[in-house]
Amino acid sequence: MGLTVLEIEVGNPARPEITQKVEFLIDSGAIYSVVPRPVLEQLGIRPVIKQEFRLADGSKISRQKGIALFKYQGAIGGADVIFGEEEDSILLGAFTLEALGLALDPLRRELKPMPMILAWQTVS
Repeated sequence: MGLTVLEIEVGNPARPEITQKVEFLIDSGAIYSVVPRPVLEQLGIRPVIKQEFRLADGSKISRQKGIALFKYQGAIGGADVIFGEEEDSILLGAFTLEALGLALDPLRRELKPMPMILAWQTVS
């Protein structure tokens, strides 16, 4: 099984015209995306909360979380983002993929449009 790495634009929702390209490892098993702190700070994205995470070895770490805008091939979406520290991998997680309307094809290891379903009910 291979890895999927893509260049995706990251921006501040308050200034969507200003973005920075970041190379991400696509990890559909991760919930949140992780972007290096200096990139987020340069874009003016501020943390809104500190959250605790458990690592694969069972240890715990704390990271700050904010909200970022993501752009990829015409798709635009906003999602929570983790302020990555120097030792953290740069990841694009499931929340961001869904915000972009994309899904990772596990066999071809490429992004595909996700069917967007809106449930609604008629009133009689």
